[in-house]
Amino acid sequence: MAHKPLVALVGRPNTGKSTLFNRLVGERMAVIDDIPGTTRDRIQGNCEWTGLPFTVVDTGGIEVWQPKGGRDTRPLAEGSVDFIPQIEGQALLAARDADVVLMVVDSEQGVTAADEHIAQVLRENCAGRPVLVVANKADNDARRDDATEFYGLGFAHMYPISAYHNLGVGELLDAVVASMGGNAASQEDDDDDILKIAIAGRPNVGKSSLLNRLLGEERAIVSPLAGTTRDAIDTHILWHGAPVTLIDTAGMRRRGKIERGVEKYSVLRAIRAIQRADVALLVIDALDGVTEQDQHIAGAILEAHCSVVVVVNKWDALAKDAHTMPSWLESMREKFNFLPDAPVLFISALTGQRIHQVLEAANRVYEARSLRLPTSALNRLLREALHAHPPPRRGTRQLRIFYASQVDVDPPVFLFHVNDTRLVHFSYKRYLENRIRAAWSFEGTPLVLSFRPRDGQL
Repeated sequence: MAHKPLVALVGRPNTGKSTLFNRLVGERMAVIDDIPGTTRDRIQGNCEWTGLPFTVVDTGGIEVWQPKGGRDTRPLAEGSVDFIPQIEGQALLAARDADVVLMVVDSEQGVTAADEHIAQVLRENCAGRPVLVVANKADNDARRDDATEFYGLGFAHMYPISAYHNLGVGELLDAVVASMGGNAASQEDDDDDILKIAIAGRPNVGKSSLLNRLLGEERAIVSPLAGTTRDAIDTHILWHGAPVTLIDTAGMRRRGKIERGVEKYSVLRAIRAIQRADVALLVIDALDGVTEQDQHIAGAILEAHCSVVVVVNKWDALAKDAHTMPSWLESMREKFNFLPDAPVLFISALTGQRIHQVLEAANRVYEARSLRLPTSALNRLLREALHAHPPPRRGTRQLRIFYASQVDVDPPVFLFHVNDTRLVHFSYKRYLENRIRAAWSFEGTPLVLSFRPRDGQL
């Protein structure tokens, strides 16, 4: 896989990093709010300029607490003060990994003590990497002229822009590409063949802890407080030599519990993450059991035609006997009877119990998404299914199925040619799906059964 350069956006809160991030990637991926401290984790997106693709990383900032008497006296986002060390750590990791660092400052407020502190931190931690100062919110001539004071931070290059109004962004991108030296890959990586795994579930079930355990590092902020993760975060790893993208998502509350604003958009991004993933890890809290909201999230996964692995976390904290696991399996098969034969794993992200099974199961169901059945074998099974259980009649008419074929994969799509699609009852459709699953392993993978009238038929 060709190396794609990394550009990190760092700076104190509310300088417009997330607005610039959304401008660069061309969509509203980062959650934006006027309250400082809204962005906590790193989030990534793709950008291309003059034919050069690169990855942009948004961060929660390095200095999130304004000194007493500082110019920015607005309160931090609720709860963000509890994560100051973690947010700083995430920003530093992004800066150290980056090929180019963009230090985003506020031209309206001018140089602050926090800016000077961040500049010093970057000089100490980003030696040898280009650091470009980006004076955001410079939407008039006076602010562009005043932005020259940011040269006092000690970096050679400063670019006044307005991310919101798209002023000066092109010149900034020219400088970013020039700073890369033209050594980056000239074509985007084709990620269609990369396994993308979304980690989904209710708040505080251990999604970020699971991500960190899979990575073996503190890649996502972990807290016992519900609702810590707000954006869908992509992390790229190699597993047995193959590229894998892990997507940590915000906890999905029931509709009536979702607060307006930031949390609402965080849940929408979680749903979008599931929609672009191949496999979703549905994380269940063993201490709570399967809740109605777990079932709703499972339904969203199925609606997105995403494959699924059910992961029961915190298994170490549950009092167990010889009957506990079989009882759980029976209960989950009943409550998730609409899921496509999903594997169920009992793990502990805290202790690492059975963690090695998670990516193995995800890869197994991913391979099932690409399984293509021979048309002859599929129609042989169809004849046997029709003989064993003929379609029911509706009045004087009976459904007739002439032949079937698999027309697509990822997910598998089967097309049945029939005499009248109005005669297809959902129960018989489920029967045909079950016969296919009994003959071939489509573990954890949804099947799409489509019915079309044969030429000349109603």
